Amino acid sequence: MIELFKLVRNKLVIMLMIGFVLFIAVIGYSLSDRKGLTMPESFIKDSITFVQQWIYKPAGYIAGLFEDIRNLQEIYEENEQLRMTAAAYTRDKIEYNFTKKENERLEQALKFTERQKQMYNYNYLIAQVISVSNDANNRSMNINLGSLNGIKKNMAVTTVDGLIGLVSSVTPLTATVTPITELNETSPTFNSIAATIMGRENESFGILSSYNSEIDRVIMTKIAENDQMVVGDTVITSGLGNIYPRGLVIGTVESKQVGDFGLTYVATVKLAASFDHLTEVFVVQQPDSEEPQQ
Repeated sequence: MIELFKLVRNKLVIMLMIGFVLFIAVIGYSLSDRKGLTMPESFIKDSITFVQQWIYKPAGYIAGLFEDIRNLQEIYEENEQLRMTAAAYTRDKIEYNFTKKENERLEQALKFTERQKQMYNYNYLIAQVISVSNDANNRSMNINLGSLNGIKKNMAVTTVDGLIGLVSSVTPLTATVTPITELNETSPTFNSIAATIMGRENESFGILSSYNSEIDRVIMTKIAENDQMVVGDTVITSGLGNIYPRGLVIGTVESKQVGDFGLTYVATVKLAASFDHLTEVFVVQQPDSEEPQQ
């Protein structure tokens, strides 16, 4: 009896499964043949779709939020890398500009000394300006070369642009330079500068005797009446007087007028060298003074 019951039960299960499969197949076939859905089917489909969109939208927002966070992290890392690159570029650019200017300065100094050596047999010692005095009664500057380097009193000091002044005192390791802006006939250390015009050395002559601080110009006197000096001429040292060696550029003639007594002319000269922020100068050694003092 029990075995018969099991057999009948198994047959019922098999028949239910076969019937369920046939039911699904019929529904699928009927749906594929129909062009539209019934009202209940449409209601069920719309309800499911409505529920799905409320499920999927937050899920999409959350997924998008995590994606945005990941993108922000990547952007932050890229920005950090760009900042580091920009900082390195700025540092390298500063170093490059400094090196470029230093090379240009040294090249200019080398050309200057070679040109001067070819013109006149002078030796140029490069010195660093280590201090500047702003005392109104004693304007001067100190350089890092002294008697041990062959520096002597009354040696001319210049830059690549033009004459600066004279060495006024010397120690073994340093020297003091009095600038030509301190030219004053009443000074006990006064040394006037015999000057001429570049290219017309045998035709022009004058004396630089004082500096006018109000107009920032050097005054050139004792210019002959028939002197052909004109505005724009380059004034250089003539070498007369045995103090300033010849051929050093002083400046440019800016004006020329008749002197007080009408027999000679007076000119104003704009200095070629700038005295602002001096860092390096050249001390001029003439051939008879190149042996260092011991």
